[in-house]
Amino acid sequence: MTEKTLASPFHFSGVALHTGAQVDVEVAPAAAGAGIAFVRDGIVIPALAENVVETSRATVLGMNGTTVSTVEHLLSALLGMQIGNARIVISGPEVPVVDGSAQWFVGQIERVGVRDLGVRRAVVSLEEPIVERDGDRLIVALPAKHFSLRCIVDFPHPVGSEYLALTIDESTYAREVAGARTFGYLHEVEALRARGLAQGGSLENAVVFGPDGPLQTLRWSNEVVRHKMLDLIGDLALVGAWPQCEIVAVKSGHALHARMSSRLRERLLSQPLSEVSSS
Repeated sequence: MTEKTLASPFHFSGVALHTGAQVDVEVAPAAAGAGIAFVRDGIVIPALAENVVETSRATVLGMNGTTVSTVEHLLSALLGMQIGNARIVISGPEVPVVDGSAQWFVGQIERVGVRDLGVRRAVVSLEEPIVERDGDRLIVALPAKHFSLRCIVDFPHPVGSEYLALTIDESTYAREVAGARTFGYLHEVEALRARGLAQGGSLENAVVFGPDGPLQTLRWSNEVVRHKMLDLIGDLALVGAWPQCEIVAVKSGHALHARMSSRLRERLLSQPLSEVSSS
C-alpha cells in the first residue's frame, strides 16, 4: 500500500447543512507525508483526531479559534478512495452538504484521477482489541488483516434496526457506501431549525423520515446504516493512517467515533516505524 493524492484539484460550491452559508472549496493534491489538511482564513487545520473540537451534530475540526464543520463526508470519500494526502481550502465555516452523501466527491476523485506518490503508506494495526462505550452505544476495534466494518443502528419507527458488514476498498466504498445520504426525522429537523441549525437542509440533500416513512425514495432499503458507515469512515480518516483492523459499531455516533480515532492514533504513534509502514 502506497501513499496517494489527487492527480489534479477539483472545486465545488454549495450550501452548508447547518449554517446555510454559501461556501467555496478547493480540494488539491498534496505531497507524500503531508496528510489531509483544511485551510481556512490562512489557518491550516490538519485533519487529525487531536484537532476535533465538537461532535454534537457533525465532526468539527479547529485550530487557534478557527473551525471547519461537517468534514466527515468529504473525509469519508478521501479515505474510502485511499487518498491520504490533500489540501482543502475552504471559504467558510462548514463543508457544503452537496446531496448529503459522498457520491459527488467520489465522482470528482474518479474524474481528476489519483496519483501514486511511491512511498509506503502508514498503516495502524492492532495486537489486542480497543473498546469505547457510552451506555448502550459501543465501538470496538479488533485485530484484522483488512479494513472492515460492522455497523448496527437502532432508531425509533419508522427506521428501526439495520445491520451492514463490509470490507472496505475503493470499489466497495464507491458502490456500497458513498451514495448513502444523511437523514433525520421531520420533527427533529423542525427542532434543529428552531435552534438555528439545519438552515441549509432540504429534501435535495437529506433523507427525511415522517411518521409513516421516508418523504423521498430511498437509494437502498437500509440507507440509514450505510450512511452511518459513511460517517464512521470519515471520522476514522482522522487517525491519519490506513486502519488495518475490524471496527464494530453499535448505535455509535461522532463522539464515539472521535474517541476511537484518538485511541487508534495513539496506537499509530506508539508503533515501531517498521510496523507503521507495513501493510
